[in-house]
Amino acid sequence: MVGRGDTPARNVIGLLDWYRLSKEVLLVLERPVPCKDLCDFLEDEEDWLVEDEAKVIMRQLVEATLDIHSRGVVHRDLKPKNVLVETGSGHPRVHVIDFGCGSVLREKPYTSFSGTRAYTAPEWYQKHEFYAEPSTVWQLGVVLHQMVTGERPFNGEEEIVHKKLDLWRFVSRDCQDLLRRCLDKRPLARPTMAEILQHPWLQCCSTDVMLRLWVWPCPC
Repeated sequence: MVGRGDTPARNVIGLLDWYRLSKEVLLVLERPVPCKDLCDFLEDEEDWLVEDEAKVIMRQLVEATLDIHSRGVVHRDLKPKNVLVETGSGHPRVHVIDFGCGSVLREKPYTSFSGTRAYTAPEWYQKHEFYAEPSTVWQLGVVLHQMVTGERPFNGEEEIVHKKLDLWRFVSRDCQDLLRRCLDKRPLARPTMAEILQHPWLQCCSTDVMLRLWVWPCPC
């Protein structure tokens, strides 16, 4: 989300105006029409997407989070409910929404919980702290898993901390590799978001698909 006069953030919902009231601030946000959140979008697609379409959405999400971090903000609650998908043209252009759990980006760990527990990285449950980028990468991994399988990889704290990632055989090898990296229990072993964009699974997006879906083509 960006303020009046700011350069629009890529694939992030825009702030059109705001008003200060006596006890609160009223925000006027853009709303793509028609649109639906990614959770409903997946439900309409029989709960999961073909990988070419998942690549298009994943690439936009990673680029959006990189842009958000470059502005000194961390979202902290990435999940399908907080991603809007434009549906009017058939092109799944996405917008990250709901910065209610957002915070100033910092190098030090965050020690207070903010977000949705089902998408929370294991280090929070283990140490009650998390760093911005590794936890964001974990959330992106959970969202990607939902897009290509129709379900979250882990249910509840016990599985998030201890369960080994079990991937469906129909998921491509490159996609499986990216999921394993993003959902590594060790935060320092996860890739950076810049490294995700260079992963073979996102590098091999077919040009015709990217052009058809009106997003920036992969540098293949």
